[in-house]
Amino acid sequence: MNILYLGPDEPKIINILKKNKDSIISTHKKINIHSKIIQSTDFIVSYRYRHIIRKPVLEKFKNRAINIHISLLPWNKGADPNLWSFLEDTPKGVSIHYIDEGIDTGDILVQKEIGFNNQETLRTSYQKLSELAYQLLGTYWQEIRAQKIEPQRQSEAGSFHYSKDRLKYEHLLRLGWDTPIHELIGKAKL
Repeated sequence: MNILYLGPDEPKIINILKKNKDSIISTHKKINIHSKIIQSTDFIVSYRYRHIIRKPVLEKFKNRAINIHISLLPWNKGADPNLWSFLEDTPKGVSIHYIDEGIDTGDILVQKEIGFNNQETLRTSYQKLSELAYQLLGTYWQEIRAQKIEPQRQSEAGSFHYSKDRLKYEHLLRLGWDTPIHELIGKAKL
């Protein structure tokens, strides 16, 4: 199988995808239906990819395009999910879902909730969420690849954020990503 990995270089994800001796092509650049790499691709895996995948590509890869998102969907779709999970005090976790025309709105394949202690920072919580993402993909990749997981529709509840939404709260990040999470909990509660 030819797998297209979309996102910044993540060796742990690439290694998981290689376990079946599949061919992996990787890019962080924007793709479209005319992109040469699409023509020989069988499956798409996205993680931290900054571009929207448009309908013509999604139609070609129905149930063969997944995204790994570090939030417990339907909460914190879009940008900065880790930050918003603390600012709005919403559930935290990782979700692997099909990619659809919305942003982080596709049917969920697997997800896992995680808790953090008050000694954590945004950086350490992000690292733990990333490790959980690798673990979930490693555990479920064979079933996802074979389309053996029954997807679950997301509820209408939840939240969504653009990158620009963070600007209103950046003053709270007194130590940047090393800001303790206990200083942020509920500061932008819904």
